[in-house]
Amino acid sequence: MLSIMDGMHYYEVAPAQIVRPDSTTFTYSHADSLERGLVVLIEVGRKQIPGVVMQKVAKPAYQTKPVVTIIEQTPLPLPLIGLAQWMSDYYVTHLGTVLQTLLPRGVQKTRRERKNTQKDSVRSRTKIVLNTDQASAIERIDRANPGTTLLHGVTGSGKTAVYIEAAKNALSNGKSVIVLVPEIALTTQVVDEFASHFNDVILTHSQQTEAERHIAWRDALTSDGPRVVIGPRSALFMPLKDVGLVIIDEAHEPSFKQEQSPRYSALRAASILAKGHNTKLILGSATPLISDYFIAKSSGRPIIEMKTTARPSDTPEVTLIDMTKRDHFRRHRFISDALLEQLEKTLAAGKQALIFHNRRGSASTTLCEDCGWQAGCTRCFVPLTLHADRHELRCHICGHSEKIPLSCPICHNTSIIHKGIGTKIIETELAKLYPRAIIGRFDGDSAADNTVDSRYKELYEGSINIIIGTQVVAKGLDLPHLRTVGVVQADAGLGLPDYAAPERTFQLLAQAVGRVGRSAHATSVIVQSYQPTHPAVVYGLSQNFAAFYEEALAERRRAHFPPYTFLLKLTCIYKTEASTIKNAQNLARTLRTNFVSDIEVLGPTPAFYERQRDTYRWQLVVRSKKRTRLVEALQFLPPTHWQFELDPISLL
Repeated sequence: MLSIMDGMHYYEVAPAQIVRPDSTTFTYSHADSLERGLVVLIEVGRKQIPGVVMQKVAKPAYQTKPVVTIIEQTPLPLPLIGLAQWMSDYYVTHLGTVLQTLLPRGVQKTRRERKNTQKDSVRSRTKIVLNTDQASAIERIDRANPGTTLLHGVTGSGKTAVYIEAAKNALSNGKSVIVLVPEIALTTQVVDEFASHFNDVILTHSQQTEAERHIAWRDALTSDGPRVVIGPRSALFMPLKDVGLVIIDEAHEPSFKQEQSPRYSALRAASILAKGHNTKLILGSATPLISDYFIAKSSGRPIIEMKTTARPSDTPEVTLIDMTKRDHFRRHRFISDALLEQLEKTLAAGKQALIFHNRRGSASTTLCEDCGWQAGCTRCFVPLTLHADRHELRCHICGHSEKIPLSCPICHNTSIIHKGIGTKIIETELAKLYPRAIIGRFDGDSAADNTVDSRYKELYEGSINIIIGTQVVAKGLDLPHLRTVGVVQADAGLGLPDYAAPERTFQLLAQAVGRVGRSAHATSVIVQSYQPTHPAVVYGLSQNFAAFYEEALAERRRAHFPPYTFLLKLTCIYKTEASTIKNAQNLARTLRTNFVSDIEVLGPTPAFYERQRDTYRWQLVVRSKKRTRLVEALQFLPPTHWQFELDPISLL
């Protein structure tokens, strides 16, 4: 029985940070009745930190501190609190860490100056005229029960128009809409398209100032009517009262998995939020994740196919250049004659060209320059990584190692090479070849004033002649002046020692090809590859998802990787290599002793980036058909020097 005889009310409050590892809530008192979900300021030791009221409780036997003040008079929506608790349980993460992620930084600061940050749209407001595929997709979304719907539409099929119409339907029913995009770089384009149909869109992303993000968060929390929120992964946590639709665009992108604690998948979290609101989640992609597609088919969830482009269009002319044939490279060492000729035609016509390169694939890989053979692990079916200091090739999953071959085991030629190309080199070389062209390079090293987001107007209007970039330029961009796409080394990502490398390569190639062929203009795609017959390359260029899905699924089944197993990645971090190896071996031995069945422990092996910030990193990969067994394995994890990640999308 709740006691308020002393005139006080008592509440369990969850601080938005870790106060004690073994406790997530603490009891505080307040003179007034407080609603569950209120964001309050509490005193912890000598510090004052924000917290969330979780529930009312009886007066405890011990003395309590009072709630300092109520930060927000409007409580967080209950489905959002439910999501926070689910994330804490599912990802075995302290609730304080989850709440720190959910609440905006500086939430306790109440005086914020609102600035007009809404940009003018570069698109004119037009009425959407849906084609047959789009109209059918809208009808099926409307008919679907609450839960997840997979919208599988080829690049240029007009998925954004479907999102907009579905959002209109939700808003007309008095429900709010959350739209997630994979990158900040894409928010400008999506906001631009939505802003031409909806007034007062709420935009949130990490490049906004603390004040701007806080104002956007409060705007969502205190809105009386339905709103549209757009942003990357964290936009999912905007505190909208009544959500009627959640949309995740380019749902295959790895940026929807957070790499820092809590290491959550926005796709999984969105499904829980949608369930809390009893509403629908749309996962849109031209190249859905193999695991998501498998789950949708297995569970009977709707898969909506959109197989044609939204506008009449010419199929791009695709040319595949075999990089093992050096007679294709008379004019330049890594840009083929065919690509240079097409670039010159495009520039002469005053149109745009896009040069794509997967920068992460520039790590040294071992391959045969004559036949394209690449050194790989016979057990894990991933490429071996070159360790020049040890003069060996090593598998970063199971630890298998072998000497660097002196000749190719397939064609017996001695042309074994270790190489990679970066976007900066491409930019330098093209600037020499075409000094009059305006070149824009967009990658992880781009300055804040030189991002796709900040230069979107130039990209859209065609004033940048040659666009060079990594994954960010292959995602979802609709550029009306683009006529040529060049891929410098299509198989670069296949050199990464990761079970998901072929899937990622397929996605990037299919997306890169999809930047053109969206209108009735002749367009060209020229792709260079050392492995022109690899399924990821062949099916990526033809955008044949069905064929790649079947082949990749068979490989995953054979190698015991998701969706047929669950994964847990454990990383050991010490100052010395000896300590790292010793402790990694100890934990591996402990797990193998305590789990004689149901789980498999791979490793320990050096992490892909073995040396980071003066520390050494070794990792174990634990897999099981039962996810609960992986959670149980975490009880043996030492409290320090270890990091863990459940459901990693990459083993790098």
